[in-house]
Amino acid sequence: MRKLILLLIFCTLIFSCTHSKKPAEILYKNAQIWTVNEKQPKASVLAVANSRFVFVGDYIPENLIDESTRIIDLENKFVLPGFTDSHLHFMDGGFSLSRIDLRYSASKIDFINQIADYAKKLPKGEWILGGNWDHTLWEGKQLPDRSWIDAVTAENPVFINRLDGHMALANSLAINKAGISNDVETPAGGVIVRDKKGRITGVFKESAKYLVSKVIPDAGIEMRIKAAKTASEYLLGLGITSVHDMGYGSHIDAYKKLNEQNELKIRISAYLPIPYWENLAEYGENKKLSEYLSIKGAKGFMDGSLGSSTAKFFKSYLNDQENFGVWDAQMIPPEKMFKRIYSTDSLGFQVVIHAIGTEANNKLLEMYSEISDSKNKRFRIEHAQHLMKEDIPKFAKLGVIASMQPYHCIDDGRWAETKIDYERCKTTYAFRDLLDKDAVVAFGSDWEVAPASPMWGIYAAVTRRTLDHKNPDGWVPEQKISVEEAINCYTINGAIAEFEENNKGSLEVGKLADFVVLSENILNIDPVKIKDVKILQTVVGGETVYKIEY
Repeated sequence: MRKLILLLIFCTLIFSCTHSKKPAEILYKNAQIWTVNEKQPKASVLAVANSRFVFVGDYIPENLIDESTRIIDLENKFVLPGFTDSHLHFMDGGFSLSRIDLRYSASKIDFINQIADYAKKLPKGEWILGGNWDHTLWEGKQLPDRSWIDAVTAENPVFINRLDGHMALANSLAINKAGISNDVETPAGGVIVRDKKGRITGVFKESAKYLVSKVIPDAGIEMRIKAAKTASEYLLGLGITSVHDMGYGSHIDAYKKLNEQNELKIRISAYLPIPYWENLAEYGENKKLSEYLSIKGAKGFMDGSLGSSTAKFFKSYLNDQENFGVWDAQMIPPEKMFKRIYSTDSLGFQVVIHAIGTEANNKLLEMYSEISDSKNKRFRIEHAQHLMKEDIPKFAKLGVIASMQPYHCIDDGRWAETKIDYERCKTTYAFRDLLDKDAVVAFGSDWEVAPASPMWGIYAAVTRRTLDHKNPDGWVPEQKISVEEAINCYTINGAIAEFEENNKGSLEVGKLADFVVLSENILNIDPVKIKDVKILQTVVGGETVYKIEY
């Protein structure tokens, strides 16, 4: 009798276990799915319930389907995990969509005319912000001067960034509003560009930008919320489902409000400025506020940029033998930066530091190596742009993530050799060398500094064809990587870079149902065509948040 009772209990348990699974809410079939899961790289069917995958495979699981399950035919389209942009400026990107865009101004006259036309549409006194100008496109490649635009912006203060964000042009009205006189002292870690007579031209680099930016009126939380929504809608249309935001502490309140109202549609991992690392303590163990918002750590700067000639090198710039670059003000003295890195890590938050030049990367790797008792073990170098050959193996050895932006490669490659010699260029954007040495390379865009499109990013990493079409076989072609590797850098490696590889980054049962549908299978087409591939559908947590007809 006892055996019979035990048998009945066992059968009841078996029955309940086999029938306790809830049916899938949505089942996607008939797709070319690249899962980014080495154990199961391909599939044709996805099933979703409670915002996560409950099935990934090559048949329709009848036990997960009932009359409530929606079945969607993807018509043999190509599917990838949702892209992670591992380095962008989310809020600034949202604002940039409504500000002046000078990225494609190809001459001094065009630059002036665009600003003049824009100023005519603004009320008196409103600031002209944004910019993204690129003087390397202009004849003579000279930096702009406030005298160019003063006449056409007499009633509007101007402060417009070069596309790298490391220098900006102010008009005379903005300089006057900031109370800047011609004998102003240059702040540490900054450069005020002057002409041969010592007159301020209006171009401010690095920390000197703050002399002007400090008087720009704050946008306010409602405007930030609007910018965040605009940025989210734009990025979801590019197939980006997760972002690592290298923004400012003031942005967090807007993100938190959207999160509390369940209005976040894109997953945001936010990094606060490292000078304010103490503020991280308030988040403590609650740094993951939801599946849509996390406070991950702190972001700092070692140096400037190549385009602004402020990236810090061991050797001087070719066109300026006295210039080795500029340490960021956060690095003056170096002990200050080390303390901030150590303290942020000690709180259990991630450290991500911008480093462009060879010396900046070398010194940052040294700092990371000195923290042997790290709670983190996933320090990051943002950009990791110009490396010494002997520093490349240190990334894997120290467990340092190389957070890189491949679009910069095909942009900078047009003119980089006018600033640094070809020998240094051999390990510029060293995707191949880093991967070969087992480093984790995570890709992003640096938007709004560069276009946010992952399709352009993958194209850049795989082809390394510069934007001027002068390198059809690739600029420094030995650093090219495969399409599959580039996909990994935009998906699972991005998840690893934020400690989320068990939650997203590949299409696996139990992970968040974030994926994109593409117009072409980018593993099979000519890599040159990848930049033209369209995003047809973006799904976050099983919810379609972007779709065009196909």
